Amino acid sequence: MHKQSTSFADSGLPPALGDNLRRFNPWWEGEAMPVQPTTRRHLVAQMRRRLDAHLAPIVAVRGPRQIGKTTAQFQIIQDLLDEGVEPQRILRVQFDDLATLTQLPEPILRIADWFERRITPKRFNALAQDGATAYLFFDEIQNLDGWDVQLKSLVDNASVKVVVTGSSALRIELGRDSLAGRINTIEAGVLSLTEIGALRGLVPPAPFLGDNGLANLLDKEFWRGLREYGIEHGAFRAEAFIHFSERGGYPIVHREKEAEFSQLADHLNETVIKRVIQHDLRIGERGRKRDENLLEELFRLVCRYAGQTPRIATLAEEARFSLGANVGSQRVNSYLKFLGDTLLLRLIPPLEIRLKRRRGSAKLCLVDHGLRASWLQEHIPLVPDELAQHPELTTLAGHLAESIFGSVASTIHGLDMAHFPERGTEQEVDFVLTVGSVRIPVEIKYQRRIDPFRDTLGLRSFLEKSVNNAPFGVLVTQDNSGAVEDPRIVSLPLSTFMMIR
Repeated sequence: MHKQSTSFADSGLPPALGDNLRRFNPWWEGEAMPVQPTTRRHLVAQMRRRLDAHLAPIVAVRGPRQIGKTTAQFQIIQDLLDEGVEPQRILRVQFDDLATLTQLPEPILRIADWFERRITPKRFNALAQDGATAYLFFDEIQNLDGWDVQLKSLVDNASVKVVVTGSSALRIELGRDSLAGRINTIEAGVLSLTEIGALRGLVPPAPFLGDNGLANLLDKEFWRGLREYGIEHGAFRAEAFIHFSERGGYPIVHREKEAEFSQLADHLNETVIKRVIQHDLRIGERGRKRDENLLEELFRLVCRYAGQTPRIATLAEEARFSLGANVGSQRVNSYLKFLGDTLLLRLIPPLEIRLKRRRGSAKLCLVDHGLRASWLQEHIPLVPDELAQHPELTTLAGHLAESIFGSVASTIHGLDMAHFPERGTEQEVDFVLTVGSVRIPVEIKYQRRIDPFRDTLGLRSFLEKSVNNAPFGVLVTQDNSGAVEDPRIVSLPLSTFMMIR
């Protein structure tokens, strides 16, 4: 073991940063870590499988705030410690809001150097040669300038395993591009139905789609199997979907199931929405501050238009009317992309097959309808029986069903997704899933009765055009009664589709 030191003067790290590192890593001194939930997201197993595989030294998890990324890191660290990994081989750094990092050049490399020289039993490469690799966990890394370049230098010169998390789609994606061959990315969303069921004390079935199941989406029998899986586990699915309809999919609203949603709504507004608007998006390029009032108003409009494709000019006009200020379309478009970058929103682009230039607006898919309920203080039922008591809300529930489908499908890593706008004689299709050169059209008809002809017109029109290269289509409905006889179309309820994760 090389010499250890408790002095930070010769490490290049400010004393305050050293204190923070020791607080982040209590296991170095035999102390306990913060208490963690007893239940686990599927995300934990996904991360661990990739960490244990030797395909890439870096595992990156990107997802919105407060969906359990930090908890997943702690649970993996606890597993490593329980398996006998030396505490001094595990480093965790919470980069969010660390003021001591702002003046430190190349903070990832400097912290890794200090950890290697002052904490680990041996240098990184010597540990790896002994079969005792060091693990480095970096939380909310996206706000560091050049984080990807620093990680590239680190893993190119040291045999370590790294886990990074971030709540910025663009910044993590750009990092992935520069770390090609060195990084394996996981898309994380809010809780799935199976995870909600576990938190509610139910016995959940396994997710129907495996980690590497992208090709399965091209198999019609996979979708038929998913439909049958939903029927097989119908009681679980129905109860879990009731909880999802009432509260959405953020972990805290189901962990604190005894609390009133109104209390939890305030928590979501403060820790998720306002945190993003007041912190993550407050500073733009070249240090220019963004308009907080416009960001809040635009998020309100996104909630109103969830699952729809409003024109940017429409959003700008409504923002001008609400704020009484001059708001241009270009500015609204930029702010909308900023919100998408935080992963609170998925912007689903229009599909272009024959044209080079995309025409039409993006479809707005909220990460979770629970955020809409908390921000607008408005509950829209999704459970068919409850919705039947409020028929005036059917159209709005249908839009939310589209938003939910888009949000869930967006967490399938590597899946290309678009929507197909109505153009001339071409019928609209709500979503088009693309894997390679094959496209699967998806239509959402969230209503009690399905007209086999009228409600499949868009799907059939898309399937009949050979240029679309679509072997079959998927019809997403309220319940199992929405089956159609067309052999090219597989129908299944939205709640069944949600069991894919």
